[in-house]
Amino acid sequence: MIYMLPAFILMLVTQWYVSSSYRKWSKVPNRNRLSGAEAAQRLIRNSGLYDVQIEGVAGNLTDHYDPRQKVLRLSQGVYQSQSVAAVAIAAHELGHAMQDHEGYFPLRLRAALVPAVNIGSMLGWILIFIGLLIQSTGLAGLGLIIFAVGALFALATLPVELNASARAKRLLTETGLITGEDERRGVNQVLNAAALTYVAALITAVMQVLYFGSMIFGGRRR
Repeated sequence: MIYMLPAFILMLVTQWYVSSSYRKWSKVPNRNRLSGAEAAQRLIRNSGLYDVQIEGVAGNLTDHYDPRQKVLRLSQGVYQSQSVAAVAIAAHELGHAMQDHEGYFPLRLRAALVPAVNIGSMLGWILIFIGLLIQSTGLAGLGLIIFAVGALFALATLPVELNASARAKRLLTETGLITGEDERRGVNQVLNAAALTYVAALITAVMQVLYFGSMIFGGRRR
């Protein structure tokens, strides 16, 4: 309860804030009446990223950039919508495309951690469980180290997402896709809310590591 309840509450509050911000600004049309896909296309031309393609993808807030195929995938609510939220999210994903084009180090580091996270998230649990079961602090400690890669991944993700949002805000202003103060406020609110999810994810990952650490090493002291 001490470790995980605050993290759980934080995630719930963050998800509520993201949903409410997106819901509010997805109902406000941008003055240029551009859809998310049209805004992304303009930003691609402006940034010279001519090898980046745009595709629609099913789901809600499933927007992402695929660096392997150089594809910007926008969810249905962003691809066709002419809202402030849509252009904010499209610009954010284009920020990732720019990072990929420039070889942005935190993005490369995060990508390099993906295989270790995929393995460690499962293997770490198993080793911790077995170590606790047979009362082997060494085995459980090894599992904790492997499991902690997830927290490292969350830490590496944070600057990637914050930088993509900063790029998005600058691009939208410089290209004139966002003009009024109300639109800037909407873009800031949507992107700041999204950034909070990564902060919450990092805090949750760290609290999980501390929780398992207290189980392993606390039990040894007893």
